[in-house]
Amino acid sequence: MYEQTKLQEIKQKTSDWQEKSVAKLLSKHPESRPVFTTSSGIEVKRLYTPADIAEIDYLDTLGFPGEYPYTRGVQPTMYRGRPWTMRQYAGFASAEESNLRFRYLLEQGQTGLSVAFDLPTQIGYDSDHPLAAGEVGKVGVAIDSLKDMELLFNAIPLDKVSTSMTINAPAAVLLAMYIAVAQKQGASVERLSGTIQNDILKEYVARGTYIFPPKPSMRLITDIFAYCSQNLPEWNTISISGYHIREAGSTAVQEVAFTLADGIAYVQAAINAGLSVDSFAPRLSFFFNAHTDFFEEVAKFRAARYLWSKIMRERFKATNPKSWMLRFHTQTAGSTLTAQQPENNVVRVALQALSAALGGTQSLHTNSRDEALALPTEDSVRIALRTQQIIAFESGVTNTVDPLAGSYYIESLTKEIADRAAEYIRQIDEMGGAPGAIEKGFIQQEIQDSAYRHQKEVEAEELVVVGVNRFQIEEAPPSGLLRVDPAVGEAQRQRLADLRTERDGAKVAQCLESLRQAASGTENLMPLILDAVHAYATLGEICGVLRDVFGEYRAPDIL
Repeated sequence: MYEQTKLQEIKQKTSDWQEKSVAKLLSKHPESRPVFTTSSGIEVKRLYTPADIAEIDYLDTLGFPGEYPYTRGVQPTMYRGRPWTMRQYAGFASAEESNLRFRYLLEQGQTGLSVAFDLPTQIGYDSDHPLAAGEVGKVGVAIDSLKDMELLFNAIPLDKVSTSMTINAPAAVLLAMYIAVAQKQGASVERLSGTIQNDILKEYVARGTYIFPPKPSMRLITDIFAYCSQNLPEWNTISISGYHIREAGSTAVQEVAFTLADGIAYVQAAINAGLSVDSFAPRLSFFFNAHTDFFEEVAKFRAARYLWSKIMRERFKATNPKSWMLRFHTQTAGSTLTAQQPENNVVRVALQALSAALGGTQSLHTNSRDEALALPTEDSVRIALRTQQIIAFESGVTNTVDPLAGSYYIESLTKEIADRAAEYIRQIDEMGGAPGAIEKGFIQQEIQDSAYRHQKEVEAEELVVVGVNRFQIEEAPPSGLLRVDPAVGEAQRQRLADLRTERDGAKVAQCLESLRQAASGTENLMPLILDAVHAYATLGEICGVLRDVFGEYRAPDIL
């Protein structure tokens, strides 16, 4: 972007500055460490100049917002029209209690819902299953049947709100329940908007709420792609998640690389299943973490958009520009929150949320200050939501598109992250793609190694965590925390008992048998699951049939 003569002059002047001004100061006041790096180990130079971005072709690498390669954002005006969707992740205890929290958040100005399910729901067990004991309603809301889903969205018109559901292995069942509730409300299914996470590959490497082996799991995902492309045109069929990869300990570069590698695997699986790339790719979405290394996070989001556009256009030959776009939700980093001095978490979250806004996110969840201790209270979630609102409406960062573009540091860092992530993807391709790399334990080992390095650096105080390894204070035990009453589990078990008495048992049995036969063949399973849901078959019963046919996944040992 600069003439060669001018670049040479800048390089010479930079060298003179290093030898004179910098050397003189360093002789008296050394820097705090010999080498500065980002969380991904990318060396951060003392100063960046036009010489650091001399190889960047503006039109080819950056372009314009809303146009290929989307480095600068997926919409031409971004937040000047309206801010990102403020989608606070919520759900705990019973469907009734979660419904009250949803309605409270909507009253406070939240613009989209995001549902957290409890652990038994996430792994396909009803609340009365022996393995559910002690876990009902603890880390999210318990959903056993369509009856629970009806209560969860009571008085919330589903054709007028966008809903994200963090559910993976049983995603098809929860989506069917959501559709059934909308149908009972009289809403047009074609108008439903939202996202199911539906990302099983990251469960195998980072999170662990899997049920079935990879092959049938991928079948369920592509069945959802096909069904939604015909029936739910506004629904995002998958949220390919780097968030949990980062929470497990990956670096920013690994988060981009492993997430996009999973995305490549899903696209290829859908194509192998006979779907046209442009029939489903526009409804793919992504989910990223906003961590603490501020500038690296901004650059990470920009690099991910750039890489995905190239992958979709060049590798998969997608022709619809919407297929090239990487649209993503962001959540601030839960793993960075501390139980010590929890008020400090408000500041951490604000910086992380700002990086997501400057990086061009489409929706955002801000974590609450007390999440390292317990489920967030109403006061805490209100502060978290207000954090987003202050950034959106008071800070001025939404007034222009991609305001950090052109920064020598940001552009250099964006290119470095993209290059390093592309090299990871090349290695994963050589292993047969993400499924092959997961089978070999490569991705798991890379994440574990990064997590171990980070922990060592914290323990050695090479990385400062305020209130944990530096700047500690004496603190009183926390008070006023939100706790889930154990009675929630008993109430859910009683509700299930009542449901099984009231429903048409013969119809349930017939629907489950039809699902069993279809699962043994190649038929799309979504219509069969929807039939079972309408008959009030439970989540555990539906997943139990699929367990019988597909089997269960057992993770390999990674040393």
